[in-house]
Amino acid sequence: MKIIKKSVRENSSAFMQGYIRNADAESGHFKYPAMIIVPGGSYTHIPVNQAESFALTYSAQGYQSFFLRYTFESEAKPLMPNPLIELANTIKIIKENAVNWNIDPEKIVIAGFSIGGHIVSLFNNLYDSEWFQKISKINNSEIIKPAATILGYPVINLTLGFPNDNEKVANWIDDKIEIKADESVSDTNVPTFIWATTDDPVVPSINSIKYAEQLNLHHIDNELHLFHHGPHGMALANQLTAWKNAANDQHVAKWFQLSNEWLNEII
Repeated sequence: MKIIKKSVRENSSAFMQGYIRNADAESGHFKYPAMIIVPGGSYTHIPVNQAESFALTYSAQGYQSFFLRYTFESEAKPLMPNPLIELANTIKIIKENAVNWNIDPEKIVIAGFSIGGHIVSLFNNLYDSEWFQKISKINNSEIIKPAATILGYPVINLTLGFPNDNEKVANWIDDKIEIKADESVSDTNVPTFIWATTDDPVVPSINSIKYAEQLNLHHIDNELHLFHHGPHGMALANQLTAWKNAANDQHVAKWFQLSNEWLNEII
């Protein structure tokens, strides 16, 4: 395995880091699916150790895995749409390097957690819109279209409990379309797996419920799992990513197996 790191935008601190497996000649497995992790961090940071744990865990499942370090609120005002453009560029770079990195370009999945879910849900909605083509300067949406998305305890709508600071929202947002991802779902969204805990004290699970509802209304394949209890930011919900005892929960940790079973049917 080799580790790569690439800038995803000029004059920016944003980068992608990848964990690339060698082609497996013995099994005849020369093309792998890819997973892009978009971590949380309230737009102030990303938890790098957690992002690496995600990436390596997906690598063990047979993915070429990456995480995105996107622009933070201290680096751009307004923050948006920078992270959306950086995610688009990440997908574009991976597809352009698919042969060298032994990747099937039709099997690229993006997974967003917490505020990373805000980025991923918006991207899922808008990747092929005229609005996004104009700001990203990417005119062919097929170049940046993912195969599927995963959302973990996602921020979907900035008016549904997180953040509780109107000034912060004003610093983040350039266009009102970026505020409520549940209101811009379309018939071209890609299949989506969502999970959250019903008593999440930071990002209310109504965010997940409303997004799944809109996916259903647009007949987009989706799967929603709401676990009855657990703190925010559970990540893998095991010892690799637990930041306190309650974040190590074998029941909630089943989301990972469930999502992989779903992905095996979808892509």
